[in-house]
Amino acid sequence: MSSWWLILPAVVICDLLLGDPERPVHPIRLMGNAITFFEPIFRKSIKGEQLAGALFVLLLVPGTWLLTFIIVAYAETKSSSFAILVQIVIIFYALSIRTLIMAGMTVYQDLVRGDIEKARLAVSMVVGRDTKPLDQTGLIRAIIETIAENFVDGIVSPLFYAAIGGAPLAMAYKMINTLDSMIGYKNDQYRKFGCFAAKLDDLANWIPARLSTLFIVIGAAITGFSANQAWQTTKNEATHHSSPNAGFPEAGFAGALGVCLNGPNVYHGKVVNKPFIGKQYSVPTINHILQACCLVLFSSLVAIGFVWGVGFMIAAMV
Repeated sequence: MSSWWLILPAVVICDLLLGDPERPVHPIRLMGNAITFFEPIFRKSIKGEQLAGALFVLLLVPGTWLLTFIIVAYAETKSSSFAILVQIVIIFYALSIRTLIMAGMTVYQDLVRGDIEKARLAVSMVVGRDTKPLDQTGLIRAIIETIAENFVDGIVSPLFYAAIGGAPLAMAYKMINTLDSMIGYKNDQYRKFGCFAAKLDDLANWIPARLSTLFIVIGAAITGFSANQAWQTTKNEATHHSSPNAGFPEAGFAGALGVCLNGPNVYHGKVVNKPFIGKQYSVPTINHILQACCLVLFSSLVAIGFVWGVGFMIAAMV
């Protein structure tokens, strides 16, 4: 990690220029393939869904860390420059700044053209809720919430874990996050099997979610949005969310942009009654998507500066 001063800027530049490469050989897709492969094996070979699910996670997460550690250690035997390059590539795959912004811009452009069906399809690619019942306002709210929530999952948390544990810990976090997205559902199939994965994801994101408030408030101040509203809304309403973590970035974005987010939604055909966050603010409009993209970019730059400093200090002490 003594090369952290170089690794993080290179990772961020690559992410902003290239985004998430859509190729078959992608670490996150490989994680998904591993989850799909091992799930039926654990279900059949271990009695008790909850135990099977816990052991399943306890194989894949440490296994991901170990495999990444071996790759980086092997690269070190070749040369320090090669090891730096390998870590840049690995951490690059864990970060999603450009991808998140482009997801928002795609929905924005579709709605500006009046193509609500295309916008609905674009939103369905990045959210877990059913998008068929959503009108234009519902689609706008959904994409802003996704940008806010994924500010933690796709940006702050990977940076946080990369800073304290390099590429191996960043990849272990991404496995936790991927497990949660694939088996962390509260439905009949995964209520027990995916329980441990969901709880571990909550734990892994606990500190980054709360750190995100600081980054969003500063990002709002830089971009001319309301830093005070971002802070007050987070302080008063972040814990209203059903998730122990998602309420923090969503409340921050709601306050900064002055929009009402969250509320009831349909998941897998069932209505889930969630409380509104920022109910005192206005209904989001198309232009608020642009503002959310702007806010997530500058909040990410603040987060990068903070994490770079922390990582550099850790490296200096080792």
